[in-house]
Parts: sequence; C-alpha cells; structure tokens
Amino acid sequence: MIEEMILWFIFGFFSLGALGINFILMRKAASKPWRLRISENYTPKTSILVPTYNESSVIAFKLQNLRKLEYPKELAQIIIVDSKSSDNTVDIVNNFLKMHSEMNVKVIVEEERKGKSSALNSALKHCDGEVIIVSDADCFWPSDILHKTLPFLSDPSVGAISGPKILLNTEYSWVTKDESTYLDSMNLVKLGESKNGSTLLFEGGFSAYKKEVLDSFDPYNTGSDDCGTVISLIEKQTRAIFVPEGRFYTVFPSRWAEKLRMKIRRANQLVRLFWKYPVLRFNHRIEDNNRTIIANTLIYLFGPIFFVLFLAVTAIVFVRYPYLIATLAVFLIPKVRNILIEAFRGFLVLFCGILGVAFRRNFLVWQTPADRSLLEEDMLRRRDLI
Repeated sequence: MIEEMILWFIFGFFSLGALGINFILMRKAASKPWRLRISENYTPKTSILVPTYNESSVIAFKLQNLRKLEYPKELAQIIIVDSKSSDNTVDIVNNFLKMHSEMNVKVIVEEERKGKSSALNSALKHCDGEVIIVSDADCFWPSDILHKTLPFLSDPSVGAISGPKILLNTEYSWVTKDESTYLDSMNLVKLGESKNGSTLLFEGGFSAYKKEVLDSFDPYNTGSDDCGTVISLIEKQTRAIFVPEGRFYTVFPSRWAEKLRMKIRRANQLVRLFWKYPVLRFNHRIEDNNRTIIANTLIYLFGPIFFVLFLAVTAIVFVRYPYLIATLAVFLIPKVRNILIEAFRGFLVLFCGILGVAFRRNFLVWQTPADRSLLEEDMLRRRDLI
C-alpha cells in the first residue's frame, strides 16, 4: 500500500498539485501593481487586421463595431484579409464600404486558402501602422478599447498586449457557464504572469503588437497565430502582457460536443507550442521568463501525462482500498468538486492533444467555428458594441 500511495501522491502532485500551486501564486502576483512606464497620450498609427473565412453571418456586425471605435480615423488602418471564402463575405464587405467611404479599409483576397497565420502574414505586408492589431471577425470591442490599452505599449519593455474574452451568451447553458468560469480563472493566471514578466497565452479576439518587434505571425508554425507569435517576442526579450482593459466580447458554443472539438483543436496547438519553449531555452534562445515557462511546460506538456497515471493509480487504489477513496469522496471532493471537474476535463483534453501531436494530427487550416449562428444583433446592441 505504501508504494501505491507514494505513486498516487507523486502523480497527483505533478498534475493537480502543480495546477493548484501555480494558480495560487499567480493570483497573488495579479494583485501587485504594474511596474511600467505608461504614457496616456500614446496614440500610434495602427493597422487592424481582420482575417475572414466564410464570415457572411457576422462580418457586417464586425464592420459596424470597428466603425464605432473612438480613435482618430487617420490613425486607424483596417485590413480585411479573406482566405478564399466560398460564401459572400467579400461582397458584404465591399457593399458596406460603399456606404461608409470614410473608413480607411483595405480588402485583400487570397488566391489560396492556407490558414489563418498565412492570411495574417499576407496582410502584414500591407500594414502602415506602428502597432499591428488582430481581431477575429466574431469578436467585438468596446469603442474605447484602443484608448485604454495602447498606452501599455508605450513602455519600452512591452512588445505586445492582449485582453480577456467575455462571453455574450454565458447564461445559455451549463457549457457556457462553465466556460465563463474557466475564462475568469485563466485571465487571473495570465494577469499574474504578466505582472511577473510575460504571459505565454494570447487571445485572437484582441491582440496588439509593436511592428518593430513583429517579424511574422506564428514563425514556428505551431498552428496558433496568437500564442505562437508570442514565442518570437519572448526570444527578443520583449514582454507580452495581458491587460484587463483589453476585454472583447464573443459567443461560445452552448453544446458540449462542439466545445470538445474546439478544446481538442486548441489543445493540439498548445502542446505544439509549449514543446518549443524548453527546446529554445535549452539552446539559449530564451533567457527570461524561466518561471513562467517551467510552470506552463509542466502543466500543459507533462501534467496531462501525470494526470492519466494518477487516474490509473486511483483506480488500483479504489479496487484494493475502497474505503479510502470513499472517505476522500465524502470529506474532500465536495469542497473542491467544481475545480476537480474542470481540471479533469482540461487534462484529458490536453492528453488528447498530446496524442494528436504524437500521431501527427495537426489543425493548421483555419475552420469557421460552429458558434456563429448563436450571435444575435440584440446581444451586441445591449452592450453598445454596434
């Protein structure tokens, strides 16, 4: 029994324990003040990139949202880059621009669909701005987002910023409620990492980069245009930070099956992403952010494996000593049930991502999410987003 309990403790510690300890430490770090030199008058020329693929159901809303931005029109270039949509996305964009010629919008249509990162790199060649901003077509910004967030880039040490995802349909189902709770926890961790140095996780709904440090999107071909791009910034010893002021709004699938597909695709990207960091660190290509890199590598790469081993040992212990597991279930599990359930789901999804990478099941070609149909005009108007 002693050997089994030792293994049970080791596997549990390096999966659930590591996750819990990191959350506690980052929550504490998140409460610290920023140590940045921020200029509130920082108003650089910007290029806003919106990649599209079959976005006919949302692109008009996105253009209305961008039109509401409280930022000097002469400093806001907008580039719509379409990856050979098979619907009328481009026609909707062109018709909208005919009615709103005051907007500085350039439309690029790729001849071949190669994925989101490739589309962004195509658009990057046409950017005039000092700051490059990326937003997905189904993500919507408060009108003052640029005034609130771009000053963070005035600090010389900061090369990129990203913000929190807020769900417009949180109350639709238990799936969306769980996702909203998960996002709150992740945002707290990303804020703590940013206060310590850099976060490694960015969101595609709002991310902004200084053009001087942005050579390309996802240079290591991880399949994640946002998080993959951060790698090159960390290499240059430039901070990539999460700022709560950069919140953006979107919808999320209300059914578990669609959520699972999205999560496995994201897990595949994250596994490929976090494999790069220890390799670059070993080759002395990265010198800073050691604590964050070690924590994320343990959680996203090794944590799922330890967790599966933890489950296997738990099953063995349950068969041999059912009273022990029953005692834990009665006195411990109810107090942390929701946390354990979310950790259980997360680690298993990441383990599927590891298997996908091992068997070369990658997701580099951009797919239009199935949640587009959930977006309603009234949702956006209630938030004053259009």
